[in-house]
Amino acid sequence: MASDDEAGPGPFEGLEREIRLLIRRAQSSGASIARRVHPELDASAYPLLAHIAERPGARGSDLATFFGVGRATVSRQLSRLAELGLVERTVDPEDSRGQRITLTPDGAARFDQARTSRVAMLERALATWETEDVAQLARLLNRYSTDIVAWKQSGR
Repeated sequence: MASDDEAGPGPFEGLEREIRLLIRRAQSSGASIARRVHPELDASAYPLLAHIAERPGARGSDLATFFGVGRATVSRQLSRLAELGLVERTVDPEDSRGQRITLTPDGAARFDQARTSRVAMLERALATWETEDVAQLARLLNRYSTDIVAWKQSGR
């Protein structure tokens, strides 16, 4: 009979390993992805831009909540993005103390170009995959993200 050590990692250990590797690989490519948008863009700003592109008019507080960071952190990143001409802030019509964030036309064009390049890279890298396998991976990653956020918000 095999011991637990010989049986190999369990499913959660295997998942932890793959997520760790995925995060590390994403971090290592983050700077080049950000530079495709703007040569002075910080790697951590690309996901912020992507979220704004998907949800124009987001509030800074919504962005902080979504990414699980402080409002001051998001405010600094948004200030830098505005300096680079990639986002603009407008007064929130529902709350004059708040601001709505959208991509500028230049920011949208730059982001779309970078995203198109990234999608093309994924298509080349996963060319041997069935389309349904790619779709299933996207669904499972979305489910993972949704459940992790819900778990964190529940305080368990």
